[in-house]
Amino acid sequence: MADVSAMANQPIRRLLIANRGEIARRVLRTAHEMGISTAAVYADGDAGAPFVREADVAIALRGATSAETYLNVEKVLDACRRVGADAVHPGYGFLSENADFAQAVIDAKMRWVGPSPDAIRRMGDKLAAKRLIQEANVPTLSALELKAGGERSRAHPGQDYQAAAREIGYPVLVKAAAGGGGRGMRVVESPDDLEAAVTGARREAGAAFGDDTLFLERWITATRHVEIQILGDNHGNVVHLFERECSIQRRHQKIIEEAPSPAVTPALRERMGAAAVSAAKRIGYASAGTVEFLLDGDDFWFLEVNTRLQVEHPVTEAITGLDLVREQLRIAEGESLGYDQDALAINGHAIEARLYAEDPARDFLPSPGTIHVWRPAPGGLARFDSGVESGSEVSVEFDPMIAKVIAHAPTRREAVAKLARALEQTAAQGLRHNRDFLVATLREPAFLAGDTTTDFIARVDPPRRREADAQTLADAAIAASVAAHTTRRANARVLGGIRSGWRNSAMPPERVAFKHGDAEIPVAYRARRDGGFQVHVGEDAARAVTVFRVDDASVDVEIDGRRLQLAVTRINDRWLIQGADFDLELVELPRLPPPGTLEIKGGLTAPMPGNVLTTHIREGESVREGQLLLILEAMKMQHRITAPFDGSVKELHVGAGDQVDNGALLVLLEPSDTQAAD
Repeated sequence: MADVSAMANQPIRRLLIANRGEIARRVLRTAHEMGISTAAVYADGDAGAPFVREADVAIALRGATSAETYLNVEKVLDACRRVGADAVHPGYGFLSENADFAQAVIDAKMRWVGPSPDAIRRMGDKLAAKRLIQEANVPTLSALELKAGGERSRAHPGQDYQAAAREIGYPVLVKAAAGGGGRGMRVVESPDDLEAAVTGARREAGAAFGDDTLFLERWITATRHVEIQILGDNHGNVVHLFERECSIQRRHQKIIEEAPSPAVTPALRERMGAAAVSAAKRIGYASAGTVEFLLDGDDFWFLEVNTRLQVEHPVTEAITGLDLVREQLRIAEGESLGYDQDALAINGHAIEARLYAEDPARDFLPSPGTIHVWRPAPGGLARFDSGVESGSEVSVEFDPMIAKVIAHAPTRREAVAKLARALEQTAAQGLRHNRDFLVATLREPAFLAGDTTTDFIARVDPPRRREADAQTLADAAIAASVAAHTTRRANARVLGGIRSGWRNSAMPPERVAFKHGDAEIPVAYRARRDGGFQVHVGEDAARAVTVFRVDDASVDVEIDGRRLQLAVTRINDRWLIQGADFDLELVELPRLPPPGTLEIKGGLTAPMPGNVLTTHIREGESVREGQLLLILEAMKMQHRITAPFDGSVKELHVGAGDQVDNGALLVLLEPSDTQAAD
């Protein structure tokens, strides 16, 4: 924290949030409620983002990538000077755990809303943090640091990382020392995979955090990830705000978090809370932070300290009634907490799901694009922390999270049910997302029973995507057909008072066809004189359709006696349709197939837009099935493109540094004679 003696009890006048998206909006909202003027900074792609408009003043950082903008210390400090900020809140990610940035803020006579640079530095070195926690008699997992370049272990001079891994015992976790959010992490099951894991993790850590230091840690497959929220002030007071369970993860990144944990008893909560408070006091911690543990039964092991606000902090706010951003700002102004541990209690249960622009059916690959329709669930079912609105772009440059959705209720089962329902009622249309996967996970019997270990997704394997049944597809196709017909009639010219579409003889039905995934849905309909329709979907019997209302955003129809109100949005040939329990996209098929759209045999295409990081092949080179061809980077992820069969590289269409669109042809492979014969 900044020099409290010099600024004690002086209110913050203008706060700059050095972040973006939902956390920027969250900090801005609390600051405004506290009467604090605000400022924001933004990258080129965020110029139209809601948080930029909601700040009192905003400064463009002039750049597209995180390195050019939110990670650029000099640009952020210059923005602080330009707006006259006297405090900086870093949010999470980016510079939030950068001790040098924190010190630079303090040196510029501004308040740093977070722990001291010394605390950040000591806890940012995860190995040093482990040693400190061991001195407090808190159990830790065995770990060994890897020197830059991955050749030697500083903790064990003369040992290479293969020897270090053997000493720890497989499986091992390769982990970024300065990391977080699952970046720079790889689980390695055997020595054969270690070198590639170290190389990939080091590259990813350097890009994400500016520090490629790694260490190896013992990996325990089936445990719980439980963390303790701590708060400390500059007067020596430290409390914990109970625990959060964050075991539901993919790619070592949390997607569902809850508080309290269904596995933590009051006695265990007291032990873990005491360990977290002891660690915080040992380093003189002030501000909000999190002490993370692995939990197995009644045994727990220290993982790390996050010296910042966590993404999942809303569930703690829900069960304690505290606004953690407000507490951070109060502490930064020199105030004491004003309460002790005995004054805190758990009220009910809260659960949060992270809605991401990603495709669970394709191993959770990021799915950037435009959110054409963003409509949170109505009725107060849940709290929505989001950085988007209709028309927002989920960029390849930043994290693909769309929103955090949080439900609170007296019991865990009710909170889970509210969250699942809120997700179902939420529209995020125009790109792929993980909403259906989240709902399926929340409704899994194992999840409802509290059987939530870190291997949950691999072990239980909830459905990755909800498959629409025939009736749902028919309802959606009818809604799209009705909306299209009504639009055409509204746009038609009326001549001589004769209604558009009127004929003095029987006419054949109008026809349109849609596609959903691999399913083709032909529709034939004929308007009735009463304003309704007779509709055939495929070979099904005729359906009687009565139209009550059609506008730019919805269709209210009755189909064979079933009254449906559907949200309908058209984007060129795409129809985005949401009902009470479905949200899907139909593509209207052209009457004639577009020319030049033949699939290229042996062509490997980009699974997402991104940047070609490295290529590992040359044209004419022979390759084996599974061989690494190139690495594509997008949204802080690295995706390995490998050979699907034995063959040779006929054409290489990209090089390192190239930007590619989704579906772009990367490599053309020619199968070997054996493959061709098969």
